Amino acid sequence: MHRSRVTLDQWQALVAVVDAGGYAQAAEELHRTQSTISYAVHKIEEQLGVDVFELEGRRAALTEGGRVLYRRGKALLRESERVERAAAALAEGQEAELRLAVEIVFPTWLLLQCLQRFAEERPETRIELYESVLGGTEELLGQGQVQLAICSRVPPGYVGDPLMHVRFMAVAAPSHPLHRLGRTLTHQDLREYRHLFVRDTATRREPDKGQGVTEQRWTVSHKATSIRAACMGLGFAWFAEDLIREELASDQLRPLPLNEGAEFRATLYLATADPDTVGPGARRLVEIIRAAVATTTTGDKRIPP
Repeated sequence: MHRSRVTLDQWQALVAVVDAGGYAQAAEELHRTQSTISYAVHKIEEQLGVDVFELEGRRAALTEGGRVLYRRGKALLRESERVERAAAALAEGQEAELRLAVEIVFPTWLLLQCLQRFAEERPETRIELYESVLGGTEELLGQGQVQLAICSRVPPGYVGDPLMHVRFMAVAAPSHPLHRLGRTLTHQDLREYRHLFVRDTATRREPDKGQGVTEQRWTVSHKATSIRAACMGLGFAWFAEDLIREELASDQLRPLPLNEGAEFRATLYLATADPDTVGPGARRLVEIIRAAVATTTTGDKRIPP
C-alpha cells in the first residue's frame, strides 16, 4: 500500500491558507502559529515537488498546480471528516440528537407537523433546526453540521432527491404605487421601487451578481420581516406562495400583474450528508417528511415518487 507523504494536518494548513485568505488568518483559525502553517505548506511543496503559491505583485496567489492540490486536499479533508462522523454514528447507534437545515421557503406549518409526528414516536431525540437560506443550507450540509437538509441545490458529492416544487409570486401591498398604475406591469416599472430580499445565511456568500430588478433594495435576515415590510407597502418581492397564504387571503398582499416573470417555480431537495452516517432516527424523519409532502401537496407542487 502506498504511504502518503503529506499528512492531514499539512493539507488542513494549505486549505486554511486559501480559504482564510493568508497565513496569519489561517493560523488564527487553526489556533496555531504562523510559522507552523508556513512550514506545513513548505513541506507539501518539498514532498510533492510542486510550487503551491507564486507572487503576483505583493500578493501570493495559487499556481496552476496549487489550485489542483487545493481542490484535491479539500476533498481529502471532507472525506476524512465523513469517515470520523460515520464511526461516531456507528458507535452511538440511535441518535441522541438530529440536526437539520431547512430552506425558509419550505412551508413552516408542514415542517412542524413532521417534527411533531417524529417527536411522538421518539420523544427522547433532541432536534436542532437551522432555518437557512440558499448557500447557508449547502454550507451547513457540506460542513457536516447537519445530518439532513431541505435545500434548493444539492452540493456535489452529497445525496439528494427532489422533494417538492415551490411556486413563487411577485406581490405588493394593495396600497403600493405599482398597483395604482392600473395596468399590466413591465420589469421597467419595477425599477422605480424597492425590492425586498432575505439574506443568504452562508458565512461566505457569493458576490452579488445583480439578480435584482432594481438598485433600490432592502435585505433582511428573516422571512417574517420581509413579509411584514411588504404588507406595510415598503417594497415588492417574490415570495413562496405557501408563506403568504394568509396575507393573500386577507388582501394584505396582492399579486403584481407583470407581463412576464410574475411567477416562477423552484425545486426543493431532501439531502443527507452521508448515507453511511444516517441513523435510524434520521431515516425515519425522512420517511415522515416524504409522506407528509405526498399527502398534503397537490398539482405541480408534488414530486411524483
